[in-house]
Amino acid sequence: MIDAILSWIGVFIINAISAWGYAGIAVLMALESACIPIPSEVIMPFSGYLVATGRFVIWQVVLWGAVGNLIGSAVAYWVGFYGGRRLIVRYGKYILISEAELELADRWFKKYGQSAVFFSRLMPVIRTFISFPAGISRMDFRKFCLYTLLGSLPWSFALAFIGFKAGENWDYLKTYFHRFDIVFVILVIAGIVWWAWRHVHKKTIKKV
Repeated sequence: MIDAILSWIGVFIINAISAWGYAGIAVLMALESACIPIPSEVIMPFSGYLVATGRFVIWQVVLWGAVGNLIGSAVAYWVGFYGGRRLIVRYGKYILISEAELELADRWFKKYGQSAVFFSRLMPVIRTFISFPAGISRMDFRKFCLYTLLGSLPWSFALAFIGFKAGENWDYLKTYFHRFDIVFVILVIAGIVWWAWRHVHKKTIKKV
């Protein structure tokens, strides 16, 4: 089932880029960065392959990929900025997030937000979702945009270059990228489980 879905997404990405050119790269990367699961690990390598065929130019592929990433990230940021905090304050207790922890996240983003936004753009899975908490914590929007763009450029270049070098075999890269995604998902799930256990453990101690 999952393989079928991934295959369908891959076909959609290829058709969109083939039909829309550079605009297709920007739109797809924007969707991915707006927390919609469209993998850049397919978008950019296929675009790199089209560089190898002579249809695209590498610097434009990288630029449009990064611009799309910035646009989608800005959308997710503003969603978090305007609606995310109210949701956390109202419903956070149901997912074990208190207002005190929200304030702690605010302080953390003020201190480390620039590095978090930059380096998260170089990580599978995490890069897709970092914008929403950045908006909730109300990180300075100009800095958010700057570090998002700076982090997106090397990611877009690396994937496009790999696709360029792989040529017609670019499609085989999906399997390896998917494995890395799975590893990150497992790490995220482990973090969530640890977070939940810590909160439940604290409440148990308080009751005792």
